[in-house]
Amino acid sequence: MRTLGRSSLPVSRLGLGCANFGREITEAEAFALMDHAVARGITLFDTAEAYGAAEAQEYRRNRYGTLDKREVSDESHSSEKIIGRWLQARGTRDAITLITKIKGNYTVAHIQTAITASLERLRSDHVDVYLYHAHDASVPAEEAMAAADLVIKRHWATTVGCSNFSAAQVQAHLECSRRMGTHRFEVVESAYNLLTREIEQDVLPLAREQQLGVLGYSPLAGGFLTGKYQRGRESVQAGSRFDVMPGYADLYFTPAAFAKIATLHAFAARARVRIEQLAVAWTLRHPDVTTVLVGARSTAHLDNAIEALSLAQDDELFAAMDT
Repeated sequence: MRTLGRSSLPVSRLGLGCANFGREITEAEAFALMDHAVARGITLFDTAEAYGAAEAQEYRRNRYGTLDKREVSDESHSSEKIIGRWLQARGTRDAITLITKIKGNYTVAHIQTAITASLERLRSDHVDVYLYHAHDASVPAEEAMAAADLVIKRHWATTVGCSNFSAAQVQAHLECSRRMGTHRFEVVESAYNLLTREIEQDVLPLAREQQLGVLGYSPLAGGFLTGKYQRGRESVQAGSRFDVMPGYADLYFTPAAFAKIATLHAFAARARVRIEQLAVAWTLRHPDVTTVLVGARSTAHLDNAIEALSLAQDDELFAAMDT
């Protein structure tokens, strides 16, 4: 367990990313996953209003013009709703740190509607962390921070933060809250894996300087770093994340990425560990990353991440990888 930034929130070193609930795994599978997570000490759950089967279908329709269904359900906001039904069925709200996100339009008027809708779906009177999902240039920082301040004052959330913001954008909002005397961002969430390391240059140093909690997501690059994909889209299995959300293939299916996969395979063989364990362990080693979010499809995937915790202590192995 660690403390999330300057907040008093205790968080597990590993967190459960819940984007695939109702999208790639069924409600029954999600319930089993959450049960297993809590039993193994994973107490941070990360979701968002944008995570849902219907939202994934809309994404493909808008981006690729496809009208097919690849999801396991048709439910909108399925991730929040499934978590809410699980929380009610298990009575475990106080046992976890709950995070959700608003996808845009960070105005005082809209945020009240958005967070109350999320809380209704989650069947909870508050979340522990409320994040702005991505930077919205149409909303001035002053308005966004006034809205974030309201969320805390109304006790809808314990603390606030942002996801997928650049370091400059985070800094601008921190300075704005300081000038206004409002609650500030205490948490940043960013993609972080062997192929996506940009935050090492600016976001992580800023987080260290400002004592921000850091959540790293996609440690396996959406499953790409498991090594199961070959050099082409024909290797994508129906129902997998790369199938349901083709944007992952657009991002990772490059010659350079496949070359790094080959190198990772070699190191995994040398260490006699699974390639996916090595990839997760690498993200866990960064001292500025508070929690690594694992988007599992099965309890075995969670166990793999838990085993990676001990592997992350192998200094000799990772020194070789660094060179």
